[in-house]
Amino acid sequence: MLRLTEIKLPLKKYTDDDLKTAIIDRLAIAPDELLGFTVFRRGHDARKKSNIIFVFTLDVELQDEAAVVSRLQAANNAAHLGPTPDTTYRLVTRAPENLMERPVIIGTGPCGLLAGLVLAQMGFKPIILERGKAVRERTKDTWGLWRDNKLNPESNVQFGEGGAGTFSDGKLYSQIKDPQFHGRKVLEEFIKAGAPEEIIYVSKPHIGTFRLVKMVENMRATITGLGGEIRFGAKVEKIDIDNGQVTGVVLADGEKIASRHVVLAIGHSARDTFRMLHEQGVYIEPKPFSIGFRIEHPQALIDQARFGPNAGNELLGAADYKLVHHCANGRTAYSFCMCPGGQVVAATSEEGRVVTNGMSQYSRAERNANAALVVNVNPEDFPGDYQTNPLAGIDFQRHWESAAFVAGGGTYAAPAQRVGDFLAGRPSTGLGKVDPSYQPGVHMTDLSSCVPPYVIAALREAIPAFDKQIRGFAMADAVLTGVETRTSSPIRITRNAECQSLNTHGLFPAGEGAGYAGGILSAAVDGIKVAEQVALSMAGAG
Repeated sequence: MLRLTEIKLPLKKYTDDDLKTAIIDRLAIAPDELLGFTVFRRGHDARKKSNIIFVFTLDVELQDEAAVVSRLQAANNAAHLGPTPDTTYRLVTRAPENLMERPVIIGTGPCGLLAGLVLAQMGFKPIILERGKAVRERTKDTWGLWRDNKLNPESNVQFGEGGAGTFSDGKLYSQIKDPQFHGRKVLEEFIKAGAPEEIIYVSKPHIGTFRLVKMVENMRATITGLGGEIRFGAKVEKIDIDNGQVTGVVLADGEKIASRHVVLAIGHSARDTFRMLHEQGVYIEPKPFSIGFRIEHPQALIDQARFGPNAGNELLGAADYKLVHHCANGRTAYSFCMCPGGQVVAATSEEGRVVTNGMSQYSRAERNANAALVVNVNPEDFPGDYQTNPLAGIDFQRHWESAAFVAGGGTYAAPAQRVGDFLAGRPSTGLGKVDPSYQPGVHMTDLSSCVPPYVIAALREAIPAFDKQIRGFAMADAVLTGVETRTSSPIRITRNAECQSLNTHGLFPAGEGAGYAGGILSAAVDGIKVAEQVALSMAGAG
């Protein structure tokens, strides 16, 4: 099998015959020499809006692959042809028949689910503990905040089966290095659980919230069918540690579960768990993250700016963007978690605080595009001495989330401001042409009290710069909604080469909460990596 890259077709509904003709032409072979092909990746090149093209990476099977490669190499025409890598996932070990203990996984986000799934596939029968509720019950609680201003601190956008990514765009792309093709394993498991098959080959796959709910349920059924156990409402309040070795966990109801292998797949908002770990002496260090606002534009404006006359083409779908600006004050402002055709959502997990996030359904058919516009913050920006208090970033987040709560009127309504007013430094008193999608509603005000002054300065410089890349980005009626503080974990639970805590043997920090991932795919990949290390340790091979 050979991998053929940079096969280009014009933007239209293509067929297998179109791809077959392109392969034959590129390789200069007879039609009967092509035995078959599959699409490995499909993207598009929209740099010329009047001539957008599809760009394919294909895996092809030929009658005599060696002869074709040799001929093309001799003609110095083999730059985009090479062997297809083996992406098959292989379990690193199997559980011993006399399994003496079961691994414990804390958290059912993408990291915890994939760690649990792989361990279950190897026969280790993991016990997975989730402080929140099963995904459908959790969905009801989440809507309770969005519609009725009622927050359940243990069941919300951040806590519950599926993790924070369940209420997102369901993006499944990442820039992580993945030499072992663990990302391919993740996508294959998602498809088995009900994700659309296209996620395996489109360049920027996404699933959407509603489909994620069913997928999570199906993955739970697979894990339990393999002997695993998933328990909800099972909040871990203590890690039992004996002379630097984990021996188990203690739940909020006092139950103790013994295990010398505990995976910490907690999300980036498990602040009480971070504090518990710190108080127990687990090594933690602060890390940078970013804060800012959500920005909303009409999706049609983004489509037009990105696709020109091809805006609205069903093959292209809703347009996205990724923007970066290096500011005069030394900060970097950038777009994050862009949700085409989506909505801004309430994402707090603590009373008296406002947090925003974005999500989309699979169709991406809502009227607005939204994205986080955020600016980097460093441990030096946190209150107090971050070197003696590695949790100082949490205090920093809470301060600005509380400020947003006050600016929003003292409810879970979010403070918001029109972009024109924000750039001019004046409060907003009403809306323009863009209706904000945030539920349970917005309070028009001045956002300058909701983030540090250097963030305001950076965004006031960046938005006009972004307008040069996307015409209309600085439109006066676009809406900023605050605040976005949970872009990534404010701490890192540092681990060694075997994915174990630096000073607590048998504790395996993993995923976003531990500071080792950012998004669904990277968190799931990290879950697999950690599961492999747990399995090797339990099998006596590591």
